Order: sequence, then structure tokens, then C-alpha cells
Amino acid sequence: MSETAFPDDFLWGGALAANQAEGAWQEGGKGLATVDMLPHGPHRMPIKLGLERRTALRDDEFYPSHQAIDFYHRYKEDIALMAEMGFRVFRTSIAWSRIYPNGDESAPNEAGIAFYRDLFQECRRHNIEPLVTLCHFDVPMHLVTEYGSWRSREMVTFFTRYARTCFEAFNGLVKYWLTFNEINILLHSPFSGAGLAFEEGENPEQVKYQAAHHELLASALATRIAHEVNPENQVGCMLAGGNFYPYSCKPEDVWAALEKDRENLFFIDVQARGAYPAWTARMFKEKGICVQMEPGDAEILRHTVDFVSFSYYASRCASADMNDNNSSAANVVKSLKNPWIQQSQWGWGIDPLGLRITMNMMYDRYQKPLFLVENGLGARDEPDAQGEINDDYRIGYLREHIRAMAQAIEDGIPLMGYTTWGCIDLVSASTGEMSKRYGLVYVDRDDQGGGTLARRRKKSFWWYKQVIASNGRDLG
Repeated sequence: MSETAFPDDFLWGGALAANQAEGAWQEGGKGLATVDMLPHGPHRMPIKLGLERRTALRDDEFYPSHQAIDFYHRYKEDIALMAEMGFRVFRTSIAWSRIYPNGDESAPNEAGIAFYRDLFQECRRHNIEPLVTLCHFDVPMHLVTEYGSWRSREMVTFFTRYARTCFEAFNGLVKYWLTFNEINILLHSPFSGAGLAFEEGENPEQVKYQAAHHELLASALATRIAHEVNPENQVGCMLAGGNFYPYSCKPEDVWAALEKDRENLFFIDVQARGAYPAWTARMFKEKGICVQMEPGDAEILRHTVDFVSFSYYASRCASADMNDNNSSAANVVKSLKNPWIQQSQWGWGIDPLGLRITMNMMYDRYQKPLFLVENGLGARDEPDAQGEINDDYRIGYLREHIRAMAQAIEDGIPLMGYTTWGCIDLVSASTGEMSKRYGLVYVDRDDQGGGTLARRRKKSFWWYKQVIASNGRDLG
């Protein structure tokens, strides 16, 4: 690898999300959010998919987000660990229902603003740049029950009010913002992605793409507001990334992969290019979708993002013969199993070259700086007799993906930074498990909520520290 692959100002760090880390689900005036309705166990996936409506908590279920890893009370300790690793950036999110508990209030919850101001000031004390997501898989439940969540255009008003509040309250503390986390997941996991649950007889595709239009409007308006509040603000979109490979060179498989890539990139096409792509007209017609738009919407969408951020865990495979029986259930984004790559313990393909392919594709398509804001390996970590966690498998995964990033940079791609996902163990968004661990720091907590919540450095902690100190030259 070249000595100069990573620029001197490259932002090395890690990422968490409020809904998977904070806990304190009823403290500080916080309102109930969609993630608070997601139990651990067999009902989790039907609720996430919008197939099982859930508006009240049950006494016989465990809700992992309610305490999570208690980052709300332990953030100073956790940020100190990040600083020890040398983080230059920390990606986190604001829980919408901490700022607006119901979502439709005219004035924010000052206790929520005070918490995040303290959090971002703590980052600054350690010379860590906050990278903040406004909506990371959590919508105030009141907006779901009273308005139908993002199916309602009123959500645009509520979100932009919330966004302006954040931009103004944290002006000078935060300059890097993301509007919606993995915005394309709305199409695959509608309730967890956008608070959508379907009514009998509804066309789910119509509901999803109407909600998508409202989110895209809200994102564009938030981007405009951020630039008005402070011209130094930089706003990005966020994609659940990973190219679809054709399962074979059969032309029908190539076309199927192209269609899957288009579906995946639809939101980013609009956020980065400022208009709906041409192919959507035929797709809407064939799916019986009629997106309700108002005069001026096209003009609003022209407020494009400053950079494109994305997660990358795995590439995917598609074929013309793909169906529920032959595609993997390991992820809400369905894929055929790729026989040429290894799989993680949870069945996710491990494909470092796929990261370089994805980065080249996205930069060719958008010509905007990229920011890799999630990348990591979910695995079962078992402390040894001495209490050490020797997660060499995670080090190997991260090492090869950092090498792929370096190759992409040498390909000419401007990459702003890299934040490993779940830099501290947290609740898995997909399964609700703690045993699916991503962190460089171990948290003593199990899938049923037991444990002391004590933090412990893994072997990967020390490895990543040397990576950052060497600006990616020493990968061990």
C-alpha cells in the first residue's frame, strides 16, 4: 500500500446510533419511538417489515433498546475510550423523540437539547469531530399513530422543524450532518426504516414510494436549512451500500442485478443529483404507483447534499430467478449466496474487493466526496480465561476493508473518512441481539438484558489505535 494513500486530514473514527446505544428510553423527557416497540424474539422481524402492527408494549417481551448499553449515562467514559484510540470523528445520532417527544410540538424539549450539547462538547474536549445523523431508524410513535408516519406530507414540516432546531442548537459544535440513516432500507424494512405499517388492501409499493418522496423533500429542505444556518455545515445522504453482482453472465441475470442496484440507489440518485431518475416513470407505472407531488417539489429536490455517505458490510448477488426460497434470510436486503466469498457467522458475505467496486461505482455516478460511515463484522466474542477478547477475525475483516479503501483512494476517489460500525458493542438493529457484536470495546450484556454493562478493550481496540496513529500505514 502506498505511504500516501490516506490524506493527512482523513477522519478516522467509529459509529454508534442513539437507538442502539443510549437506552434511558423514558428519561429526560424522551418520548416513545418506533425502535422502542421492537422486541427481541420472533415478533421483531414481522414488526420491522410493517406486517405486524404494534402500537403498545407487551409485558411478556424484552425490548433491547430500553436500556441498550446505557450510553446516555456513560457517554463520558465511552468517549474517553474513543479518544484513547485516537478517534478524529465520532458518528452518532440524535433521538428525534428526545428533542420533540411527540414529534409535532411547536417547541423542543430543552432537556434533550442539553444532553446532546453536553455530548458534543465532550467530543470537542477530546478533539473529536461529531458526525451526526438526524434520523437513524427512530420516529416518534405519536407521529406513527396520529399521522401514519412518513405516508403523511405533514411529516415534512415536523422533520424540518426538528432539523432546524438541531442545526441552531448545536451550531459551532457540529458541522457534519446526515439526514436519514440508510434511507433505502425504507423499501426493505418499512417500520424500522420509516415507521410504516400497512393496512389491509393497501398497495405497499404505493405507500413506500409516497413515504420516500416525503423523506426526500424533508432531506432536501434540511440540507437547505443547514446551509442557511451556517454555510460551513456539510450535509450528506446515507446509503446501505453494496453492489449487486449478476449471479451469472446470463443476460437476464445481468439485467436483474442492474434493476436491484437502481432500486438501492434510487434515494441517493435524488439526493445527490437533485431529480428523480428517468427509469422511475416506467417502474411506477408497472407497480401501480402514483406519487402525489405538489408544485415546487421539483425545485425543492434540487438542494443536493455535499457528500455521499454509506455503509458497507457485504456485496450481494441477484438473478432473474431470485425468490424468497433461494435468497438469504440473513439480511432484509435479499441476496443469493455468492459461492466465491466467505460468510460471517450471521451469513453476511465478506467481500473487501466489493467495497472498492462500490466506491468506484458511486463516485463514477455522483462525483461527490464519499464517507464510509459503517463497516464492521458482527461476531460472537468470547472472553478467554484471562478475560481477554482476542478478536483476530474482526481485525482481519477490518484490515482487508481498509486496504480496499486505500486502493479506491488511489483510484482517484475522494474519501473523507471511515467510521467502524459499533465501535462499542451495541444492540444489533437487525436481530436485537447483543451477542452479534461489532465493537472494539466489549460491553458486558447478554441477549436477555443481563450483565454489568462494564466496558473492556478487545484486541481490535489496540490494533485500531495503531492504524489511526499511523494514518493507515501500519495495518499490523
